[in-house]
Amino acid sequence: MSKISTRADARNNVTDDERSHGVLYYLGMGISGGLFALVLLVGALVIIIPNLAGAQPLTVLTSSMEPSLPPGTLIVVKPIDTNEIIVGDVITYQIESGKAGVITHRVTGITNSSDGTRTFTLKGDNNDVADELQVLPVQVQGKLWYSVPWIGYVSNFVNGSATTWLVPVIAIALFVYAGFMIASGVISSARKRKRRRARAQREADRAASIEAATDADAVEPVDNRVRLG
Repeated sequence: MSKISTRADARNNVTDDERSHGVLYYLGMGISGGLFALVLLVGALVIIIPNLAGAQPLTVLTSSMEPSLPPGTLIVVKPIDTNEIIVGDVITYQIESGKAGVITHRVTGITNSSDGTRTFTLKGDNNDVADELQVLPVQVQGKLWYSVPWIGYVSNFVNGSATTWLVPVIAIALFVYAGFMIASGVISSARKRKRRRARAQREADRAASIEAATDADAVEPVDNRVRLG
């Protein structure tokens, strides 16, 4: 009887869990967790890692470096000693020294002058001709460290005028998400406790019913002894 009861209880437990944690529940949890992880990943790639390394996140806006760096690609440029630059490196340089505009192209030639200075010839992978002017070391901003497709515009949005309100909004959203997860956990725990109490009550009622039926079926033995005298 105990083995049969144990199997029945296991089936009841599975049924209760399936009812409480259906496909939509797990789908919602998966989507929620995935979005949260994506936000953290983008934040790390766009903000945290570049800041820790002293690097600069930039967005590719033209097709000059296709197919390796199409428009919309996030590139992170890390400072480098210009003496370490070699042909084939992708570097970012200022169009004019001291001004904001920059270009990211590949080094196709290096010229070493007699006084020890170096100049660089650069060309976009998708361009037919090299850049018009030689690049001086003072113009070099850094070397391509890593790139991430498609999220360059996100980087522009995060680092642009939206910064003043985006950070508070993200913080509020994370607090709301945390509150939702905590509330969901509390509600789920309460439901589980309720189900456990209900199962315990059903088991007690079942045990009482079995005991009552056993007592009712019990028959007092008949005394067949022959009495003399």
